Amino acid sequence: MSETFTTSIEIEAPPDEVYDHFVRPELLVRWMGEFARLDAVAGGMFSVDIDGVLIRGEFTLLERPNRIEVAWGEAGNGDMPPGSTKLSISLTAVESGTFLELTHSGLVPAEAEKHAYGWPHFMARLAVAAPGGDPGPYPWKLQEAGGQG
Repeated sequence: MSETFTTSIEIEAPPDEVYDHFVRPELLVRWMGEFARLDAVAGGMFSVDIDGVLIRGEFTLLERPNRIEVAWGEAGNGDMPPGSTKLSISLTAVESGTFLELTHSGLVPAEAEKHAYGWPHFMARLAVAAPGGDPGPYPWKLQEAGGQG
């Protein structure tokens, strides 16, 4: 049985700028992951390494500046192989900037639990990065190094 995780956030940046943070590797890694290779066309590669987790898939829909869909999965993960889940991003212009709604569907329960922790964490980082701020290092990277997070 698959599960769906949904979250939303308002970001103080216009939809075009938020959109770019999902399709430009140098902007994506400001808020999520250490390395990304992206080919932002339908059928193009979506590859991001997040703390040793190798996310692999492809862009399935790009409607600038309002919609992005990615077939999402993890290399080496039998419960969520590359391209096996669907990530949908909806961006709507609002007075404060952008209302972002994220839906991640096709998750098995164990993955849904991980994503319910991870997505809000990364959305908060995006809300800092998209307007031009520095979200800082990942909290769990600080914990691994013996710092506080």
